[in-house]
Amino acid sequence: MTKPTVTQNLMRMLDLSPVEAAPASFGSDEVSTGVTLTREQPRTFGGQVLAQSIIAADRTVEGKDIHSIHAYFLRPGDIERELFFATQRLNDSRSFSTRRVQVFQDEAPMFSAIMSFQSDSRGPEHTAVTMPEVPDPESLPMVSDYLGQLPHPIAQAVSWERPIDMRHVDAPLYTQADASSTQPRACVWFKTFDRLVRADGSEASEAEHRAAIAYASDYLPLEPALRRHGKFWLEPGLKSASLDHAMWFHRSARADEWLLYVLDSPSAQGGRMLAQGSIFNRSGELVATVAQEMMFRLPEYR
Repeated sequence: MTKPTVTQNLMRMLDLSPVEAAPASFGSDEVSTGVTLTREQPRTFGGQVLAQSIIAADRTVEGKDIHSIHAYFLRPGDIERELFFATQRLNDSRSFSTRRVQVFQDEAPMFSAIMSFQSDSRGPEHTAVTMPEVPDPESLPMVSDYLGQLPHPIAQAVSWERPIDMRHVDAPLYTQADASSTQPRACVWFKTFDRLVRADGSEASEAEHRAAIAYASDYLPLEPALRRHGKFWLEPGLKSASLDHAMWFHRSARADEWLLYVLDSPSAQGGRMLAQGSIFNRSGELVATVAQEMMFRLPEYR
């Protein structure tokens, strides 16, 4: 049997299964579960929970696409334990639908999100942010070019097991700080490694593309703060965790085509940092906006 590709694993993760007899404590009769991707840490990746929650909610909505999600990470997830996604229908109108998704492990809530879905609508348009001029992604190194030859399990997992191809415009911060700049900003191209198709060969849905973009959006929000403070991902004593995640989808986009993620950090205080991100397609159109607050602790401040 051929080993599934990392993109196939991503699609398998998004293929949730219904749960017939869920505990009453979940507060919903619409409960689903899904697989967890192998990763380099024992904690469940926040982007996975975001993406699977979007799919869980989308399956209860007809004729509308997600346009926003506001989520809180309540406690760390364990990759060895099953996730359950309980969806509540809060509102349905002609143009909008609202859903709440609570995620449980061992009947304990670990994630909570409210999402809004909208039918196709017309209205005035403007965009106040512009995509910066950066090198094309094809001219930039892959993550495996930096880490693929290092004989360390985390380096190998980041290089070969993640389903997202990321190309840093500036020097990456995996193993050392970037001495050339302390600006709290990061620019990274990303897409899935292969075309998004389901196991039966059919094209991925709009919801699956948006879920995959949400998945990728959770990889990088800490990077502007690391750059500003002269730190890197493997900084001894660094502790970080996603606290919340907000995302707005402005227009349709494919997760398997290059997108530019432009991030900055307007504030870090009290052991927390705030990141803001804009995601553009190659035509320069604003596809999505992201905001996330993270725990950001360094040993010299303890």
